[in-house]
Amino acid sequence: MKELIERALNTAAARGSGYADARVVDAAAESLTVKNGQVAAVSHNESRGIGVRALVNGAWGFAGTADLSPTAIDRAAAQAVDIARASASVPGRRADLGPAVAHQGRYRTPIEVDPFAVPLEEKIALLLEADREMRGVEGVKTAKGEMVWQREQKYFGNSEGAYVEQELYETGCDIEATAVGEGEVQNRSYPNSFRHQAGCGYELVQRYDMVGNARRVGEEAVALLTARQCPQDIVTTLILDSSQLALQIHESCGHPIELDRVYGTELDFAGGSFLSLDRLNTLRYGSDLVSIYADATIPGALGSFGYDDEGVPAQRAPIVKDGLLVGYLTSREFAQRLGVPNMGAARASGWNRIPLIRMTNISIEPGNWTLADLIADTDDGIYMETNRSWSIDDQRLNFQFGTQVAYEIKGGKRGDLLKNATYTGITPQFWNSMDAICNRDHYTVWGLPNCGKGVPMQVAHTGHGAAPARFRNVRVGVVK
Repeated sequence: MKELIERALNTAAARGSGYADARVVDAAAESLTVKNGQVAAVSHNESRGIGVRALVNGAWGFAGTADLSPTAIDRAAAQAVDIARASASVPGRRADLGPAVAHQGRYRTPIEVDPFAVPLEEKIALLLEADREMRGVEGVKTAKGEMVWQREQKYFGNSEGAYVEQELYETGCDIEATAVGEGEVQNRSYPNSFRHQAGCGYELVQRYDMVGNARRVGEEAVALLTARQCPQDIVTTLILDSSQLALQIHESCGHPIELDRVYGTELDFAGGSFLSLDRLNTLRYGSDLVSIYADATIPGALGSFGYDDEGVPAQRAPIVKDGLLVGYLTSREFAQRLGVPNMGAARASGWNRIPLIRMTNISIEPGNWTLADLIADTDDGIYMETNRSWSIDDQRLNFQFGTQVAYEIKGGKRGDLLKNATYTGITPQFWNSMDAICNRDHYTVWGLPNCGKGVPMQVAHTGHGAAPARFRNVRVGVVK
């Protein structure tokens, strides 16, 4: 692959590029779905190609091809340069990449069990057994289980001398029970409502024991049908489980710290950002307990890698430190524009897409509490678990989330099951109301495999580490 990349770079240079890079990506992905005792879908997808970026007079051009013949690679590299030259004829800000990137290296996702080596029959049998357990609960009308596994071999080189190779694995799984009755429908999922996916092998499926949790999932879905309605339009203390807090981080922190959104050059899908440049190192984003890091080095996390798609090594960088906003997610171009070190968050969803600023693993540091002690310390409040719905405005300020389950907290004890729970808030006020967070024993790095951005759209896979946390004076329920 190195020879193919060198050919693309040489062609781009001969055509007049000031800088060029090329990525060859060879990807394979498989998925399996069972529903109500039947195999509903089995898929296998492969993709292989090269993408070439060229910079001419400070303007970008990009072209790609699935044909890896010398002629096709020359054509793609030449086209990237031609597009860049045409772009340079239009007035506008010119890209400056800053210091050269010339890293050499290899990286492979650490896995214990190759998911491609596990027989399909074994995977089907596991999901069908979990399916039977869920449907064995009276009141469960629909049961579904899913697995996904993928491998991506990436080769990157640039005209500054960088060349890196990576082999990235991902595995994901989930089950869901749907109960119908009492004039409504309720769902319960495990281990999360968005398929939990991680940068590891089949050991993820083994770890989460879907069969052993299936009956509980079904029973909880049925119990929600007759549960009390969550209180409406009240202000109370809220405890979020780690999976819901992970999505809260994704929506109200991860997206607004993308520096291209801050500059207004990327507004698709998630809008802009309230975190304008004047708020860097001045905004009290949260309480003193809120410390959030972008960390692409976490073993087994979905947003981990060895190098980003500009050849920059994975690293850990502070975003919010003791409540203060101290950083953004950056690429080479945008880090240079702001005048800060680049923390390597440029990623593309495939060979036929350009790198964009994307979340890596955006995680909150754990605290000192156990969940039992945190609940015991809460006289009156609500505990919410597993996301059901989400909504946030295009500046990432005003939000509303709903969860699959909730529990009343009275006198320091977890009480009645509650259904249709929602909460709402304004991002800085919400994070400033956090007064406790659980310890690392309760900490999970959740994987979110469906983050959309860009036109044409790119779906990124991101990670978010969190432990259960408590927030004071939060509005719960639909506003009357």
